[in-house]
Amino acid sequence: MKTKKNNIITEVECKAVDEKSKGISLGTRRNPKSLLEAIDNINTKLSAIVRESDGDLILSEARGNNVDYLAKRMHLTPLQTVVFCICVEVGPCNIDFRNFARALHVTNAQALTLVDTLNELVRCRLLGLACSYGSKTSSYNISARALKTLISNEDYEAPQRTFADTEGLLSYYHDFLSELEEEGIRQGLLLEEVEEIFRENTDLDFVKKVNQYQLSPRSRLLLVEFCDKLVNEEDAELNFYQLDDIFPNKGDFARIKSALRSGQHQLMRCGLIEFSCNNGVADTSSFTLTEKARTELLASINLKAKEEKLSGVIQAENIAAKELFYSAKVGKQVGKLHGFLDQEKYVLLVERMKSRFNRCGLTCLMYGGPGTGKTETVYQLARQTGRDIMAIEVPQIKSKWVGDSEKNIKAVFEKYRAMVAKAKVAPILLFNEADAIIGVRKSGAQDAVDKMENSIQNIILQEMETLDGIMIATTNLTENLDGAFERRFLYKVEFERPDASVRARIWHAMLPELDDNECRTLAEGFDFSGGQIENVARKYAIDCILGDLDQVDRLTELTTLCSEERINDTMSDRRHVGFVA
Repeated sequence: MKTKKNNIITEVECKAVDEKSKGISLGTRRNPKSLLEAIDNINTKLSAIVRESDGDLILSEARGNNVDYLAKRMHLTPLQTVVFCICVEVGPCNIDFRNFARALHVTNAQALTLVDTLNELVRCRLLGLACSYGSKTSSYNISARALKTLISNEDYEAPQRTFADTEGLLSYYHDFLSELEEEGIRQGLLLEEVEEIFRENTDLDFVKKVNQYQLSPRSRLLLVEFCDKLVNEEDAELNFYQLDDIFPNKGDFARIKSALRSGQHQLMRCGLIEFSCNNGVADTSSFTLTEKARTELLASINLKAKEEKLSGVIQAENIAAKELFYSAKVGKQVGKLHGFLDQEKYVLLVERMKSRFNRCGLTCLMYGGPGTGKTETVYQLARQTGRDIMAIEVPQIKSKWVGDSEKNIKAVFEKYRAMVAKAKVAPILLFNEADAIIGVRKSGAQDAVDKMENSIQNIILQEMETLDGIMIATTNLTENLDGAFERRFLYKVEFERPDASVRARIWHAMLPELDDNECRTLAEGFDFSGGQIENVARKYAIDCILGDLDQVDRLTELTTLCSEERINDTMSDRRHVGFVA
């Protein structure tokens, strides 16, 4: 009895086969008119061969018209061509080795001998992997690119992975991501694709610089993703939700997430990515490229000639002008600050301070009661001297998580240094309502909160020693000011409540319709800060809009509103930005 034997012979083996006696022709007498017709002819012939051989199948390097026609138009070898035809017949989705073997009447183990050929089709993007990277039992899908080619009957063009510049590489990566999303496949293929890109572009400057860091494949993929986000989407940040799409394997994602959150990821240790800084607070679930990475890796790309708009940064041109009123003493000090912040004088001052004192940071503390205009003074100085403000609301820095507050304050200064390095005119680092971080440090602190506050203060003190830029802090309370901070603030400006003459000027500025006698009466009758006067003026304007005040004595109405403001004095304007006396 004749024994049947299933076997699959590769192209190399097929070269030893005598085509006339043993070869299998998958051609027809007439030339096919389309790609789909050629595929159909090949699969029909294969089906007949399988039936006739009762499982004895040889995939030979046939010279039939259909194979030659398809191989030429799709830029494949004959074996790749036949395997692709089988995939089309079995697919287009969930092509695994079980149904692949069933179609050929061979065992699963025999079907696995074609894995290299299948992976070549994946590399050519005719097939897509439908499960995680590296699995020997992956299932495959006919790619959207391949289906489009077959339906349109166009010659297939395999992707070209060599690039002339960094922008071309990142553009290819971005298009590849879009293609994967269209096919609905979450693939480990992305990891392999990036590795292939780096193998084929070793002379590209971007690849050379990245390779210097000796990154792991997954770190390399993550770095490329950050660069793509910034260059192609003008989005500087990546969060955990987005990373989940890049690393679908749960184990990989968990390890990467843990390393990122702790600040110990390889890219962070290399200084290539950092925590995002949101209003001066480090977000331990969101990350961005460092200035070092942008400068080194993306120097050849014109990022549309605009600086990243950082969260918490107030642009000088967006600050509205306001008229401020000062006492002679405060006006003199503010005028001196304005002179120092004038760019031409500031550059000269920095050079001289560096040469004489080896320190060049300009630090200033503005202190006084609520509503006296400390913060607004900073804003107007910034507007007048063309300086952006990195505004930090101190309460937002503190975190209930151990260690996060310290990370937050470090992130503030790291981000500020990056801004100074990029800016033509040094911005102002503003710590608003800084009471909680410049108070007297706790001696022998045992409580976790006290330890955290001491750590924050020590970090700030150290940063002030080496500051290259402009730091201004505002506070309502100075009784508990730590001596170390007092020494480190070069200028200290006290904002007192305005005297009667200045209050009268503020009343007239807020309500120009008032005559001199009314302004003087209100100023002498109520010892208000500029912020309180603004509050009364706003409430009066609202009453004028909502009610008929034409028959009401204006001064009487304003006096009533002032009395209400006095009643709420303990609560009013704790956070209000007011006008300065």
